[in-house]
Amino acid sequence: MRDDEEDAMGMIERVDEVLHEGKAPALHGLVVVSGGRIVAERYGEGPDHRLGEPLGHVVFDRDTLHDVRSVSKSVVALLYGVALGRGLVPEPGEPLLPQFPEYRDLVDDPARAHLTVGHALTMTLGLDWNEDVPYTGPDNSEVAMELAPDRYRFILERPVVEEAGTRWRYCGGASALLGALIARGTGRPLEEYAATELFEPLGFPAYEWSKGDDGVAMAASGLRLRPVDLAALGRLVLDGGGDLVPAAWVRELGRPRVEIADGFWYGYQWYVSTGGRPWVEAIGNGGQRLLVSPEEDLVVAVTAGEYDEGQGSATAVLDAVLGR
Repeated sequence: MRDDEEDAMGMIERVDEVLHEGKAPALHGLVVVSGGRIVAERYGEGPDHRLGEPLGHVVFDRDTLHDVRSVSKSVVALLYGVALGRGLVPEPGEPLLPQFPEYRDLVDDPARAHLTVGHALTMTLGLDWNEDVPYTGPDNSEVAMELAPDRYRFILERPVVEEAGTRWRYCGGASALLGALIARGTGRPLEEYAATELFEPLGFPAYEWSKGDDGVAMAASGLRLRPVDLAALGRLVLDGGGDLVPAAWVRELGRPRVEIADGFWYGYQWYVSTGGRPWVEAIGNGGQRLLVSPEEDLVVAVTAGEYDEGQGSATAVLDAVLGR
């Protein structure tokens, strides 16, 4: 037996032990890709939601769509790179406010003149934004954004609380702005651009993108995919973008730009670990995870149902996969 086969068998045994012992009770889906092939695929069952809408008790299998929540942000970043490679959206260093000329008062505000597209990509806008409270009411800035009559004005007129580029502050509004730039630059709704430029070329049989009351796809959190297709997006990143996303952009996504914690950074809408086992990761509320480890030729996609409760089930499974 080859070493890679032994490693895969050991990983599968660890995963199954975690599941058997009930250490990941809210796991809905797991797909592990190593060496270019699926080496583990597991599905669970339990209550599920579509962005807060109860779906009842669901028995998951390969064909079940699942909210990926804020993993959507990282997919938007991939789409931004596709559009950027075609000259349809502004470079990261371009000023941000002039991309929204309809807000003349904000464009002319000298306190916002230094904002760039790159500040949105890295969530360092320096604006007043709080998603540290539950996603159940308007005290949460993303919820307030979705309730606002104009989501883009709501984001861009938030009070300036610090110089942009100095500190990472989790901000779904930043992702919404990127989604708007893609839609405006391509002349197509975000979900349509995603379908034709990523999902259909990769052979996804089904996908959804939840929309706000204004009919606009929720760039920060609305994507629904099968876990196996989520893993395919990770494989795309592992392969340097393949024929779909410019390789230079994929490298930029994973370059550590602003430190969140020791050894844990943010790139362009992707988290970056610079420790002993470097990887890039997309993370969503409730245990939605997509981890890509180029050095280990490994992709791990996880979906789970611990919405607004944490990442316990996803972390238990990831720990088993990684042997940590």
